[in-house]
Amino acid sequence: MNLRLIATTVGDLVKYDTSVNQIERMARAIFPFEKQTFPTEGISSTRAALVYDWLMTLGKHPMQADERRRLVFQFCRAIAPASLHERVEQALAAADVALPPMQTEGGLEFSRRDFHSAVHKHAKSLFVQGNYFHAVFEACKAYNKDVRNLAQSTRDGQELMMAVWDGRTGVLKITPCQSETDLNLQDGIKFLSAGMMRAVRNPTAHEPAIDWPISKEDALDLLSFISFLYRQLDKAVYFSGG
Repeated sequence: MNLRLIATTVGDLVKYDTSVNQIERMARAIFPFEKQTFPTEGISSTRAALVYDWLMTLGKHPMQADERRRLVFQFCRAIAPASLHERVEQALAAADVALPPMQTEGGLEFSRRDFHSAVHKHAKSLFVQGNYFHAVFEACKAYNKDVRNLAQSTRDGQELMMAVWDGRTGVLKITPCQSETDLNLQDGIKFLSAGMMRAVRNPTAHEPAIDWPISKEDALDLLSFISFLYRQLDKAVYFSGG
């Protein structure tokens, strides 16, 4: 497997149709190591250089050949838009990198989404197994826990979200909460978070999976929603006087 060729070819394919943020997010969700830098005069695009650095770092990381091929395939598919999947797969096949037999379409569908790293951490393995109910449940539980930790609160679920995200009395702020627009946005996150707890987390916590099925499509949409909330949490500032 010629990783240098793959890194150069795939980087050139996706450099106009992806973003630095997408490449970094997917790489950090997929690869179990930190990126090294491999300067090369032949690559002028920042995006292509980033793809090159991540794949060349993968080449330096000790692992079984099959596992390396799997990670190459997963990363290259994850950073490419759907319109380029066929061309990326052709480039990988030419370099002796094909989809491993144990990989499922569910894993590819998951990787195509721009999920927050926490959703990758808590939901991916369950989703790939087809366990959509518990994939969503675990992501909800993780969001609840991370909000509670950042807010330094002992509350839980809907009550937690309504308290800590409140525009006037909450301790987590994503806006200055001065203008009407500030307060509308802040309270919107409050109600969205509380709604997720009530409509998604609570049923999955209290009902058997067989009685409360979640389809693959609904799971993907719900995980995207949780990813959105996680990105708001990433921006939140703690105010102890709230």
